[in-house]
Amino acid sequence: FPMAATDPQVLALAAQITESREQDIPLLLLKLKGILNSPSLGCEESNKIKQDMYDYGLTQYCLLVLKQDHSQLHGAWATAAQLAEILSHCCVGLEVKEDPEEFYKKFLPSAIESLLVLGKRLQARFIRAIKEKEKQDFLHWFQIVTDAICWLFGGHIQLAACVLQNDRFLQLLITDDVETAIIMMSVLHNILRINSSVLLQVEEETLHSVLDELVYKLSSTTNPAVGSAATKLLLLVAKFCKQLVQLFTARYKGLKGLLSKQWTGKGFDREVNQLLDLLYLEQSSGKGGMKKQHQAACIIQAAWRGFQTRKRLKKLPQAVITLQRSFRAKREQELQHLTKQKEDEALKLQMQLQRQRAMRLFHERQLALLEVVHASQVNKYMQEMEEKSALTIQRFWRGYRARRIFHQQKQSLKEHKAAIIIQRAACKFLEKRRKRRPLSPWKEPKGLTDEQRLALQQKVDDYIKLHPASQMSEETSKELHMQAQAKLAQFLLRSRLDQRAALRREALLAQVNTDVELLMNAPGLAETTEKDLGAFMSRSIPVATKARQTHNTMLKYTHWPWWKKLGDEFMEDDVIPDDAINTELETLFIGGRK
Repeated sequence: FPMAATDPQVLALAAQITESREQDIPLLLLKLKGILNSPSLGCEESNKIKQDMYDYGLTQYCLLVLKQDHSQLHGAWATAAQLAEILSHCCVGLEVKEDPEEFYKKFLPSAIESLLVLGKRLQARFIRAIKEKEKQDFLHWFQIVTDAICWLFGGHIQLAACVLQNDRFLQLLITDDVETAIIMMSVLHNILRINSSVLLQVEEETLHSVLDELVYKLSSTTNPAVGSAATKLLLLVAKFCKQLVQLFTARYKGLKGLLSKQWTGKGFDREVNQLLDLLYLEQSSGKGGMKKQHQAACIIQAAWRGFQTRKRLKKLPQAVITLQRSFRAKREQELQHLTKQKEDEALKLQMQLQRQRAMRLFHERQLALLEVVHASQVNKYMQEMEEKSALTIQRFWRGYRARRIFHQQKQSLKEHKAAIIIQRAACKFLEKRRKRRPLSPWKEPKGLTDEQRLALQQKVDDYIKLHPASQMSEETSKELHMQAQAKLAQFLLRSRLDQRAALRREALLAQVNTDVELLMNAPGLAETTEKDLGAFMSRSIPVATKARQTHNTMLKYTHWPWWKKLGDEFMEDDVIPDDAINTELETLFIGGRK
């Protein structure tokens, strides 16, 4: 930062922007408008403040914010339009002494480019807007941006050619919308008024595109405002650049007839007559006129060129979007292919390393076996290993074959299930349909004759005589109920006693088994100590003794040499074979003898 005396407002704002978040900077930059419009500032003080703003990077901040997505700013397009106005006012009247080439050759053209891009976006949204309020707002912001562009190249005349040669300016000018077209023609009018020779400094293609658009507007519209603005622009071009009048007569042969027939009596006859006089004067001083058919052809060509240019510009955004989409898709596909290729290579390398490591371990094990195991045992061990390997291969093959058969039968199983579902639905449908069938009409049963009624009554009486109904009094019923309750209580008591007896028998059997095992493992009488007597006096000591013996057996098994555990490669570490435990238990004293 510079060390000279600086405006305190600029210094405070710069410090505040430095300490603020990125999304709050646009709103802080709007305070520059109040600083620039202060009524107490003179010309020198205003230029000094603009110099301080540029030195402290506030002007550059405005340009960077305008290059961002304007829809994401606080205040959206209104904030962007105000920042465009602030940027133009900060640049006009500013004279940079340190590194002026950076300011005039890079910063100012970049500012013009950003303002034209902002204007193009506002124009597009104004055309797409439906509500009247939105259209008025976008038109107002578009007017502010175009005024900022005019103010900027008005303070720096060399920017007029830069604006006219910019493709964005031609895109803004080529529009069918009346309001924005009139505004852009006013911008072109200001360019010609400030720098009358700018049309001679631009490229021929740019000059022809601008003149084609002006002539096209005269031939394609009947709006007096558009016709007046286009006529005034052509007249201004003809007055300032005499050599372009010859271009008018040679390139646009039907322009005189168009002006005299379509635009006479529309309220700007004076400009139309002046332009016609210039055109007729150039034609009379020329070497001769062209035919009317040639003049009509030129008008048609101008209209066709304007139509083709509009058509191409309308298709340009969609073509760019399509190109970007295809490029992103291709790039994503290439990245996925590259990632997959790297993963495949890493997997292949890992599998190769695993195979090499497994082969090396296998060879080391074979060599160690040949060095340690006796020669007579090697063949037996190798045969066992081959059998185990064959079993492993067979197991994997059966699993693979079963999975393949399952996948082959999966479709048929799916079809079978689908057939079952369809059959079930058909059966339900037929059942519902069967239930909905109307019932047959009611037919009254035939009545019994007198003879049939008498015979039926006789059968009923005979059955009652053979099977008389048993009658029981209330006292007898209560007595039977009490007897049933007593027998039920006796049964429940007897079952409870049987359960207790069964539990006691099981406990006694467990105790007897423990005592038998303890007696079988007891030492001889000659070697009995007081410690051994305690095992028969306490019921918990036998259990602890058995656990300790099992623990000691497991410890001995873990300290076995490798050749005793040669056949246990695939056995889990925590599982001790029963044979080993039984072998260790055989060394104990059984029945007093070893």
